[in-house]
Amino acid sequence: MSTPSKRREALLYHAKPKPGKIEVVPTKKYATQRDLSLAYSPGVAVPCLEIAKDVENVYKYTAKGNLVAVISNGTAVLGLGNIGPEASKPVMEGKGLLFKIFADIDVFDIEVDTEDIDAFIETVKNIAPTFGGINLEDIKAPEAFEIERRLKEELDIPVMHDDQHGTAIISAAALLNALEISEKNISEVKIVISGAGAAAVSCTRLYKAFGASADNIVMIDSKGVIRKDRDNLTPEKAEFATSRKIDTLTEAMKDADVFVGLSIADIVTPEMLKSMAQKPIVFAMANPDPEIEYNLAIKTRKDIIMATGRSDHPNQVNNVLGFPFIFRGALDVRATKINEAMKMAAVKALADLAKEAVPEQVNIAYGETKLNFGRDYIIPKPFDPRLIAKVPPAVAKAAMESGVATAPITNWQKYEDELNERMGSDNKIIRLLMNRAKTNPKRIVFAEADHLDVLKAAQIVHDEGIGIPILLGRRDVIEELMEQIEYDREVTIIDPKSDEEAAHRDRYAEKHFKNRQRSGITYYDAQSMMRERNYFASMMVNEGDADAMISGYSRAYPSVVRPVLETIGSYDGVDKVATTNMMLTKRGPLFISDTSINIDPSAKELAKIAQMTNYTMKMFGLNPVIAMISYANFGSSKDPHATKVKDAVKYLHRTNPDMHVDGELQTDFALNSELLQKKFPFSKLAGKKVNALIFPNLDSANSNYKLLKELNNVESIGPIMLGMRKPVHILQLGASVEEMVNMAAVAVVDSQQKEKREKEASKFRAM
Repeated sequence: MSTPSKRREALLYHAKPKPGKIEVVPTKKYATQRDLSLAYSPGVAVPCLEIAKDVENVYKYTAKGNLVAVISNGTAVLGLGNIGPEASKPVMEGKGLLFKIFADIDVFDIEVDTEDIDAFIETVKNIAPTFGGINLEDIKAPEAFEIERRLKEELDIPVMHDDQHGTAIISAAALLNALEISEKNISEVKIVISGAGAAAVSCTRLYKAFGASADNIVMIDSKGVIRKDRDNLTPEKAEFATSRKIDTLTEAMKDADVFVGLSIADIVTPEMLKSMAQKPIVFAMANPDPEIEYNLAIKTRKDIIMATGRSDHPNQVNNVLGFPFIFRGALDVRATKINEAMKMAAVKALADLAKEAVPEQVNIAYGETKLNFGRDYIIPKPFDPRLIAKVPPAVAKAAMESGVATAPITNWQKYEDELNERMGSDNKIIRLLMNRAKTNPKRIVFAEADHLDVLKAAQIVHDEGIGIPILLGRRDVIEELMEQIEYDREVTIIDPKSDEEAAHRDRYAEKHFKNRQRSGITYYDAQSMMRERNYFASMMVNEGDADAMISGYSRAYPSVVRPVLETIGSYDGVDKVATTNMMLTKRGPLFISDTSINIDPSAKELAKIAQMTNYTMKMFGLNPVIAMISYANFGSSKDPHATKVKDAVKYLHRTNPDMHVDGELQTDFALNSELLQKKFPFSKLAGKKVNALIFPNLDSANSNYKLLKELNNVESIGPIMLGMRKPVHILQLGASVEEMVNMAAVAVVDSQQKEKREKEASKFRAM
């Protein structure tokens, strides 16, 4: 965040459209006077009295059971130090956001204005009845140790200082797997810990709990090796003091099996690495820059198993793999504390998950052909959707077995289903999409770059590494706008009407004329067309001068579609292209087709739209479950509008028997799995969660997606073009900056997929 534009972007993100990152949202109806009388006086008195009779009823009648306090005094905020409680609030809100999106846990952030241990503890104890759990955050050591210890003793709800235990849990899981791969025993390995703060102490304690020998551990702080003969050691440092007569990191690293860095950048040299034992394990977790740079480390030692805290290298030790899911499991059994057994259960669950077959959705998100347990994959990825169903049950079981659970779970399958359902709100699809785009960025033509919002979107795409923008439009306007938003990165700007593009125009015109000369186009027409940005941009993609194209911000959809179809066209076998919109609903991603092109498709065309939607959903790593929508259910109407859908389903069942598709169905039956199971148990969709709706005409598809978007404030990605030979995507008129960025990511992923498809086809042709 060093550049002025990045700084401004961060400030705007936190300030607009309303300050902050979290809000309180009602969970009950409140439209009528009756609703309000139940929510407050006089109806609210009834649950109050029930809680007064039995305090455990607070979990039954209030949000306490799903509410965590993220509490700090701002004394050790990120790498910023003691910046005070108010300045820590954006971080605490951010932690609340992570709790919600990863584990559906609600959060109030609490910033306490005191550095006095007793006053802080008293404050937390006084507000504890509000919460189901306490997450302590960014409190400096050694005070953090005392605060957590006393609160755990004096409160009957889970308390965890994530700075201490989060890194410990994730790194311990990684360590167990790294030791397994290197065929070493944890009780025998020599471990060097660089750093002696809260995280380092907690990590070392947890490693010992799994069998690491105290005699084999050397801890180092800013003064050097922590030895037993050193004066004025804190109790925590004294716990790990060594009797070995060594003073420096260089000495400690000799013949060491494991290095764990929780200190500062670049303190480990290649020479130190070379002095370590065979198959060394190095966790360089200083952020943003590790104790030794990843590429340097793997170049120095070919036998190394390396992890960092960074997302751009394999084996990221990321606390988000732990705290949301640990609290989720603890809350769901109403644990009175988070104890060692629960932390160890989380470690084992994470370690075991890394050994399981990785879902295609995760492979796709990280641009991998296939992630496999090994030296470059010793810990699950943060975007792995299985985390929610694996870690909380392990933590909950450990709480029950260790006697701290007050509401034991009896039906584990039901609990796992509930956990998966909790994550239906966004299913991380945008994060997965962005992450995949970044693995192999492509050149994207922004055909309307002389509009401010389009240029803003291009800047974000550029800065985030999603793609490589090519800006089309009037150069003077684009450069003026770039200066206005401080877009200072090198970027290609093309004005299709300028003299300097004459050679490109002539080449494109000649090619276009050759392709369209029997369709009423003259060479003069082709030359004129190439002065228009959408024809020019389309030809850039068609001729390989760009990989993908985004347009449509300032013009009506049909006027942009026409140049694209005339220049690029569809895949062989696709008579008509179509579009789909991915709606990010509370129940998960929902695809709606065809939202923009085909006014009244025939039965066969509907079937083709379903096939193309099915293919596109798989491109995103999703398992398509498709309902063909009508006003009728399974033959209840003989009207041609309904029988058209029925015929499309017959065609699909015959040609694509493995597709999960059925109909004709009314929308409520399609989306309500219980209703569908009850009324139509014979359906291929019975017992499944529908995630795609194919509507019978443009009217219904377009109206429904826009209704959903506006009334329910559902985010939409699209329209995504289906069946195009090249990656071209056309925005809705006046699309937001965020929508354009999302579509750019879609265009990059589409380009990646088409490139892969073409390579596979080339191999087949060469056989």
